[in-house]
Order: sequence, then C-alpha cells, then structure tokens
Amino acid sequence: MLVRIGAEVQEVSRSLTRSRWNDVVRLGIGALAIVTVGVAATTFRIWQQGEQDERRPADAIVVLGAAQYNGTPSPVFAARLDHAVELYHEGLGKMLVVTGGRIPGDTTTEAAVARKYAIAHGVPADAIIGEDEGRNTLASMRSVAALMAQHKLRSAVFVSDPTHMLRVLRMAEDLGIEGYGSPTQTSPAMADPMSRLSATIHELGALAVYFFGGGDLEATPTGG
Repeated sequence: MLVRIGAEVQEVSRSLTRSRWNDVVRLGIGALAIVTVGVAATTFRIWQQGEQDERRPADAIVVLGAAQYNGTPSPVFAARLDHAVELYHEGLGKMLVVTGGRIPGDTTTEAAVARKYAIAHGVPADAIIGEDEGRNTLASMRSVAALMAQHKLRSAVFVSDPTHMLRVLRMAEDLGIEGYGSPTQTSPAMADPMSRLSATIHELGALAVYFFGGGDLEATPTGG
C-alpha cells in the first residue's frame, strides 16, 4: 500500500495490520476458552454439591424460602419444607429456621407460610425461628446469620434445591456459619432435564453476580 505524504511516497506494511488482527482473534479465542472452562467447572461444582447429602447433627436446620400463593407453599417450597421437617424429626437440629419475605402483591411472607406448614407437620412452635424480610438468597442468609448469632447457634444444615446448594453454602461460609447441605431430591425444579438446565443457568448467573459483585439476583417466582 502506497501513501503519498507531500512530495514523498511511503510504503505502509499490510502485514502489520494483519498481525494485529491475528492477535485480536487469538486473544478472543483465548478469552472464550477461559470462559468456557470456567462455566463448565462451575456447572460441575453446582451438580456435584447438589448430589451430596451432608446431613448431620447441627444447632439448626435452615430451609430457604421459595414462592407461596396466598399462604400455600408452591410445589418447590413444599418439597423443601417436607425435607426440612424430616430432618427435624430425625433429631438433627434443635431449631428450625425458616426464611423469606414477600414480593409485591403477596398477602403473607414465605417465612410465615413455612412456619405454619412446619407446625402442621409436627414441629413445635417454640422450636421455629425465622426471618421474614429477605427477598433473595443473600438477604435471607445475612438475616439467618444474625438470627443464629442472637440465639447462639453456630452450625446448620441447609435445605434447598440441589442446584441452589453451592451458592447457599458459599454464602454461609462467608458469613461465618458452619454449614452443611442437605438438598431435597423431590423438587419439581429437578423433575426433568430442561428444568434442571434452567435452574443451573440461573445459578451460574447468580454465582457470577455474587462472586464478582458481592450481590444477588432479585427474587424470582420460584425463590432462590
């Protein structure tokens, strides 16, 4: 390529431009490979943690809230509550901690629905404590940490859907709670491959928001 500058003609190398373009392409491919490996590794960890039932004696059993409809727990929430009540009746915790606030339009909170459900299934009212302000996992977990400190509870078995467990346990660790996961295996969110894929994609996004921004996604109709 020839470029005229004043009375002189200078040659500009085309190879330099191609070299820079090749560098950009290589960097793009490298970045894509890193992201792909990161997503694959995180997906593996989400599924791996979701398959582990770490139930053991602890100070408390904590059940994460999910959607409720006019005081009736959604099928996802009912599955979590059934599992948490089962753990309580096994004697694995002296307290049951229920969580979850309300979203606009709700007439009650997830925590209130969980409390009523647990009492109806044989958990003594004085063995239930809860937080009813959290509208996402992080807000609820922060409130749980404060409640546990107030009641001098150090360890907890956390109950939620399998894909949710990795994020819950990471937050518990960051908040100074000795946490163990016992995911419910009967959640409709895990009923078929597409539902599990959708839940996994949600968790990948939520983990990215938490790890890189220290926050959480807004509450969703299915909780978590």
